[in-house]
Amino acid sequence: MEIIPPVNQNEYNYILGIETSCDETAASVFSPGKGIISSIISSQVELHSGFGGVVPEIASRKHLEYILPVTLEALQISGLTLKDIDAVSCAQGPGLVGALAVGWSFAKTIAAVNNLPFIGVNHTYSHLLSVFLKNNRDKAPDFPFIGLVVSGGHTSLYIVDDFINYKEIGRTRDDAAGEAFDKVAKILGLSYPGGPQISKYALKGKSVYNLPRARLIDTPFDFSFSGLKTAVSNLLKKEEKTENIIYNIAASFQDAVVDILCEKAINAAKKFAIKEIVISGGVSANKKLREKMDNQCKKNDILFYAPDFQYCSDNAAMTAFAGYNLLINGFISNQDEDVYSRNKNHFF
Repeated sequence: MEIIPPVNQNEYNYILGIETSCDETAASVFSPGKGIISSIISSQVELHSGFGGVVPEIASRKHLEYILPVTLEALQISGLTLKDIDAVSCAQGPGLVGALAVGWSFAKTIAAVNNLPFIGVNHTYSHLLSVFLKNNRDKAPDFPFIGLVVSGGHTSLYIVDDFINYKEIGRTRDDAAGEAFDKVAKILGLSYPGGPQISKYALKGKSVYNLPRARLIDTPFDFSFSGLKTAVSNLLKKEEKTENIIYNIAASFQDAVVDILCEKAINAAKKFAIKEIVISGGVSANKKLREKMDNQCKKNDILFYAPDFQYCSDNAAMTAFAGYNLLINGFISNQDEDVYSRNKNHFF
């Protein structure tokens, strides 16, 4: 990563974004003047559903198959060609290395062949900024805000100072929230992905089981869901596996996850005297989470924001937008950089 003098924002009229961090192959064209011009996502959910989770080898092979047609479709819908693109932005990590490498190599090649600036972005950073892709831009948050990224691979709390500066104040010690949803769904005999299935079953049940909420005294903003998953497994061994029991366990589990996510985000906002909270990532589409976070924020005089549903799951629109903000602040990637699997302590 190189740092060059900040550039004229007008130099980047059209940014091509590429996203292949897990099991969505995505491409998007973003314009600072026009917003998201196109956003194409090819999901692999059906391919992985029989395994109860993402199989990295299958994901990587399918990215190879989908990456070109998905990008061409994004360009076609935008009415642009590569000659019109001013820069290429791509998810660099964290994620599945094999999957990331497909998009990374593809995006770097496009940039090199067309002599375009290239920027690799942190996937978690992209999720945090996805709230700015809302259709109603008047409802975008002001800085600083508490950012809660909650998905299948990430559950972390941040203080976000501006479009490129942040500080991590908490992370999961084990399973991410979305991962816990998937694992508990499998325990209950539900299909993958687990989040939508548990939410669906929870609507028919009652939260009658007092499942654990992990409150970590030494690191109060960290998360842990492995004990909750084990509690569900032990509970199911004691209870008869009837449909009503599954409904009630789903409702109780969802409440436990939502409670702890809301509690820690609210506590962080209070501790650091910040009056805005943003949730993002795949689990931010959970209706129960949105409702409770909204209610808790109102009680504490805090403003609450979440992305449009279409930008909660992995997408390239957020990658293009995040890349644009890095580029106009003077950041650019080197061609010899590589992808990374684990989160680094920066956004790029």
